[in-house]
Amino acid sequence: MRVQTYDCTLRDGEQCEGITLSLEDKLRVVERLDAFGIDVVEGGFPASNPKDIAFFQRVQAMPLAHARIAAFGSTCKKGVAAHEDQGLRDLVACGAPVATIVGKTWDEQVTRALQTTLDENLRMIADSVAFLKEAGRTVVFDAEHFFDGYAANPAYALACVRAASDAGADSIDLCETNGGALPHDVFEATRAVVEALPGQQIGIHCHNDSGCAVANTLEAVRAGARQVQGTVNGIGERVGNTDLLTTIADLELKMGAACVGPDSLRELTAVSHFVAECCNVSVPAHHPYTGAAAFAHKGGLHASAIARFPEAYEHTPPESVGNSQRMLVSELAGKASLVAKARGLGFDLRDCPEKVQVILDDIKRREAAGYSYETADGSLALLLQRHLGSSKPHFTLESFRVIVDDREDDGALAKDAESEATVKVHVGQRRFVATGEGVGPVGALDTALRMAITESYPAVADMELVDYKVRLLDESVGTGAITRVVVTTTDGEASWGTVGVSENVIEASWNALVDSIEFGLLRQEVR
Repeated sequence: MRVQTYDCTLRDGEQCEGITLSLEDKLRVVERLDAFGIDVVEGGFPASNPKDIAFFQRVQAMPLAHARIAAFGSTCKKGVAAHEDQGLRDLVACGAPVATIVGKTWDEQVTRALQTTLDENLRMIADSVAFLKEAGRTVVFDAEHFFDGYAANPAYALACVRAASDAGADSIDLCETNGGALPHDVFEATRAVVEALPGQQIGIHCHNDSGCAVANTLEAVRAGARQVQGTVNGIGERVGNTDLLTTIADLELKMGAACVGPDSLRELTAVSHFVAECCNVSVPAHHPYTGAAAFAHKGGLHASAIARFPEAYEHTPPESVGNSQRMLVSELAGKASLVAKARGLGFDLRDCPEKVQVILDDIKRREAAGYSYETADGSLALLLQRHLGSSKPHFTLESFRVIVDDREDDGALAKDAESEATVKVHVGQRRFVATGEGVGPVGALDTALRMAITESYPAVADMELVDYKVRLLDESVGTGAITRVVVTTTDGEASWGTVGVSENVIEASWNALVDSIEFGLLRQEVR
């Protein structure tokens, strides 16, 4: 049984309170999900805002190996022909091969929210699907509020999905929009659609308001759905969406379905943590399959039994999803994953096996202190260099100083503060002093550092900081908390992340900035 995977992290996931993805974040998530084997990645609303416009422009140039990009929109407006509807025209113009449109299937929504007739809604659905098919797009019809609509008026709900099917929709995905349905309700309604539309691909899109999103999704598959929608780690509006990664693991390991395959499934934990880091959040320790505590065991009866019979307290081998069994707090990565990761960064640890455990122990200590290398390949590469004895810093710091000057007192609404940074560094035997200004202290430091070393390393001029994240790692101690800073830098050809940690946010930022420049220069030398 093949079940297609449809990720909507970049749209539904970004609607989660407190999560905002930069353009670079979105592109990196696409790249990671493509490598993982996701079939469709939904990018957002074309032409709705500058970031999404830029996303659909940039993503067309990415050499994706597997995933297809979907653009999201809605059916044409009431009283408007599909070919004249600007939203539908934007879906075609953005260049995404998959167009996903949402339409009403609950009669109360049609008459009260859309304030139109039931027949006009059917016309809107059919004409919109037909227009997009004529434009050469693969069309997914998201049947909004389907399960509420089916409970209230099953004949009309079925008429809506039949209209989409007759117009040529490639997949009709039933949306459990309010998140309140229970698994047996989802099974019965999905089975009714499968039986009513033989040969039509049916999908499922659930929300988690009653804690049943994954269970509802699995029940839909059991009833005949063959496309599952969800977000990485289940992030989304209100309490979230179906966790696509948990669903994939359940389908492959428990239900015998083919989604990404066993090799990619071993990347499940890495994907979970990668996307979480891009979102500047943590994967909950007790998250199914991918959490740090998913296969953790304390002393006593469990620990004793696990040593002889792991299946007694582990429902699946942790390595099948890229996680690890733990008796005590330990690093997720094992030797094999470190060797593989290092090889991808250009370091062959097979030549020095005695170093692998030493490096793992160092990573463990650093992560305990607040570092995270999930999205900081640049810092990890420099750490490997230091352990392998090949590290040759391009410059060394003598000192830096940052001044923030705010002369006017406009209270909390003031936006006129200026920052100035002075950096003193050594390049070989030469000493350089430079002063830079910026809208903030980190921007000023970045400017000053570049001014100081560009003469010696002209390639620095092509490097640009494109993202900056700050996270407090122990909020209970307030301003004394350990701070982790992750920056993303690009040289126009590729981008990389680096990390810095300190109780002082400026020092953490400086460390991340230095790593970003060092790794950029290392890349340039390798090329």
